[in-house]
Amino acid sequence: MTKPIRHITGLLFWLVLCYTASFVGAIASFNAKSFYGQLIQPSLAPPPWVFGPVWTVLYGLMAVAVWLVWKNGGFRNQRAAISLFVVQLVLNAIWSWIFFYWQSGLWAFMEIIVLWAALLWTTIQFWKAHQVAGILLIPYLAWVTFASWLTFSLWQLNPQILG
Repeated sequence: MTKPIRHITGLLFWLVLCYTASFVGAIASFNAKSFYGQLIQPSLAPPPWVFGPVWTVLYGLMAVAVWLVWKNGGFRNQRAAISLFVVQLVLNAIWSWIFFYWQSGLWAFMEIIVLWAALLWTTIQFWKAHQVAGILLIPYLAWVTFASWLTFSLWQLNPQILG
């Protein structure tokens, strides 16, 4: 396979993987709009329509970031960074199940803290492997930081629902 075709195939693979994780989380979030709407909201909570566009962009940035790392040495040479990426991607998909499907504020908050730590570690490893890849994960890290605060706030404001 020629290098350009291999690179395009690799990018498509990472896009499919990232958006598959998004889809797995979306399955659990089928009733998220109505569920989120019934919760007492902190003052900085975004409206429900914001989440779809934000996550769509973030999953695209994640795919390009991991593709750049993969392209810069393949899985064999970037095993640690790519493995960390896959771990945080799985954690990302699981959060929606914990929060929206099982409606557990405590477990969702604990899980998103683990996600945040895994993502920070991934961002550092990506930065070392390919600086642009690390930069591409910064908006995602910022959003997960905000989402961590939002998860905690929603849990505290809605103990009867997110107990």
